[in-house]
Amino acid sequence: MGTLYQPLESPIQDLEVTIHNTSLVFPSQETPKKPMFLPNIDQVLNFDVQTLHFFNANPEFPPEIVTERLRIALSRVLVHYDFLAGRLRMNQESKRLEFDCNSDAGAVFMVASSELALNEIGDLVYPNPGFRQLIVHENIDILEKDDKPLFILQVTSFKCGGFVMGFSTNHITFDGISFKTFLQNLASQAFDDDNNNPKPLAIVPCNDRTLLAARTPPRVTFPHVELLKLDVPIGEELNAKVFETLQEELDFKIFKLNSSDINSLKEKAKDENTPNSKITSFNVVTSYVWRCKALSYDDENNSERVSTVLFAVDIRPRLNPPLPQSYAGNAVLTSYASATCHELEEGPFSKIVDLVSQGSKRMNDEYARSAIDWGEINKGFPNGEFLLSSWWKLGFSQVEYPWGKPKYSCPVVCHRKEIILLFPNIDDGINNNNDGVNIFVALPPKQMKKFESYFNKFLLD
Repeated sequence: MGTLYQPLESPIQDLEVTIHNTSLVFPSQETPKKPMFLPNIDQVLNFDVQTLHFFNANPEFPPEIVTERLRIALSRVLVHYDFLAGRLRMNQESKRLEFDCNSDAGAVFMVASSELALNEIGDLVYPNPGFRQLIVHENIDILEKDDKPLFILQVTSFKCGGFVMGFSTNHITFDGISFKTFLQNLASQAFDDDNNNPKPLAIVPCNDRTLLAARTPPRVTFPHVELLKLDVPIGEELNAKVFETLQEELDFKIFKLNSSDINSLKEKAKDENTPNSKITSFNVVTSYVWRCKALSYDDENNSERVSTVLFAVDIRPRLNPPLPQSYAGNAVLTSYASATCHELEEGPFSKIVDLVSQGSKRMNDEYARSAIDWGEINKGFPNGEFLLSSWWKLGFSQVEYPWGKPKYSCPVVCHRKEIILLFPNIDDGINNNNDGVNIFVALPPKQMKKFESYFNKFLLD
């Protein structure tokens, strides 16, 4: 049955990291200087995302060789992702954010080392505040104070010969799917043939973001209760986060569902009364987490309270015509499911899964275009009780580099009670550990106790 994730050992929070070199990397070929249009999906994602990709030691690729290969690979791949070497700016005429594709600005490349071995830094799955040392994204000494790069890559070697690639990217640059494509292309450019020529790109990126521009005139054809309109003066940038949270004491725990748990949930989700439900691993895990989170809410009248779970849906295959799978930007929109807490507690699990399934199905071409058009008329953010952010199936650890695949890839997480993260296990290649899912939850202590109780209870029902 589902369990609490127990770290193998207490995490070491001081990783004894030293930055040795910081430089700017530019495209290996000249690229045109131009502005790049950013659609409404991008306009509200002006914040940074950090990810870490850990590698075991490879005697054929010591860290100094890896570092130089990555520096060259980044320069090569920037030809195809020239916006990463540019900067974000406000177009004063349109009052919209846009990329200034000015390769003279450059992407940031940092070389660092730790005094520890990789196996000494603790359990990689368990969130460690010390991991922030593995991707420095503030107060970079070679940049002017107001110069904010869109892309930073930090390579940190461990004394054992292992290393970690840390990325900091402005979320406007990529969603999870397009970032994996970028990683595949970066990896391809780190391979050289006998004549020191790189391999072709794994996937040629589609950089035409006008494909997700609003219609003219915009047509909002749905109420979009999943979006909250904010009163922001025209031309003023939206700097608020998707969820604002008060400073409060939060416990955080990782709950684990293995493949047997997930299969059991799928069986519970089967019901002749909901024949059109799509019973996927994501849908049943989302439904299960939603049920536990909603019922843990600290409210005397919680039974009749309406709870709304938000989750991202990839719209690439849902548009008509479909968006290219290689679209190199953000092509996900927020979908939702809503129910009273009474329905979530007393109703059959199959009904909850059906609500999540219908929420996903809702996102067809017209609904997606309507949501994009909503952003042309309004300024706002997703609106719900919490967002389920899934890193579970993105496959960052499946990217093949010359020195092998990552031992583990993960985000650098923040403790936010309005965001619950799904992320994978370390795949040891033996026990199919990657079939399960880890659920990162941060809640006030009283709510956490109730969440844990429901988490255990409903698996046994």
